Amino acid sequence: MNAKNSCNVAIVGATGAVGETMLKILAERKFPIGTLHVLASERSAGEKIEFGAKKLVVENLATFDPSGVDIALFSAGGSISKEYAPKFAAAGAVVIDNSSAFRYDDDVPLVVSEVNPEQVKNRPRGIIANPNCSTMQMLVALAPIHRQAGIERINVATYQSVSGGGRSALEELGRQTAGILNFQDPDPKRFPVQIAFNLIPHIDDFQDNGYTKEEMKLVWETRKILGDESIQVNPTAVRVPVFYGHSEAVNVETREKITAAQVRDLLSTAPGVEVVDEPKAGGYPTPVTHASGNDPVYVGRIRDDFSHPRAVNLWIVSDNIRKGAALNAVQLAELVLAERDNA
Repeated sequence: MNAKNSCNVAIVGATGAVGETMLKILAERKFPIGTLHVLASERSAGEKIEFGAKKLVVENLATFDPSGVDIALFSAGGSISKEYAPKFAAAGAVVIDNSSAFRYDDDVPLVVSEVNPEQVKNRPRGIIANPNCSTMQMLVALAPIHRQAGIERINVATYQSVSGGGRSALEELGRQTAGILNFQDPDPKRFPVQIAFNLIPHIDDFQDNGYTKEEMKLVWETRKILGDESIQVNPTAVRVPVFYGHSEAVNVETREKITAAQVRDLLSTAPGVEVVDEPKAGGYPTPVTHASGNDPVYVGRIRDDFSHPRAVNLWIVSDNIRKGAALNAVQLAELVLAERDNA
């Protein structure tokens, strides 16, 4: 690797929403970069994008030589990751991949920085997977409960912003909202039905069991990250007409009794969590007032489930582009760097 305390970094998918946010977060957190390569498709090559006070020229991923790259942050979709991540790893880089390409492979760790950071070391293929946004924020809040009382079952309904569907989804919500207010036809293109002023209980492809892939990610990833295949998860994933920030209504059944008051105390000191929980108007987190543009996972509406002897309800909100993707990837890079510098 590079000289101590600095690191050659490549961002793959640098012109996308997550890639741009990765660059912002690297600058905000003063990540010790030696050389920074911003990579995208041939179509975007030659464009200039900002990094702090600098302007960087986008390079063509297809012709880029990954030799000398220490850490590569990928956010360009599963097919790109499958093709290029192994090449970067073979050249000596640690790849942190934001797609679902490697999440369910036994020899690729799936890591949330506040939950299972020790797993970054277990990367025989040189690849670390970033979890899905909805799983990520949920487990930052639920892992402390699992450690304290053991989680038996999770019932979760997600309310996911359109930014999870990329720039085209953001543009469609904006265009439809403006159009409908001007009595125009919504004309859905990115989503199967109108998203403005509507809810869509369908994210990603439907599976044979009737659930969507987005819903099944909550099942598969929760078990892998918490290291407990016995945890039952009952998910429903819904796309909502919000630009940034995912919300989740979560009911957690525990093996041992834990009260809402105990959960509140536990989460008030949990890393990455901010409790916003007062039973009054505005005493709870929302995507707009709290999550959008901020790093924490916000938790409110913490209350005992009076229909079950060992269950608690929570409302969990986070910026899906920051903690749900870019921030966690940078935090994993920081863990890799710390491991190297402590070696």
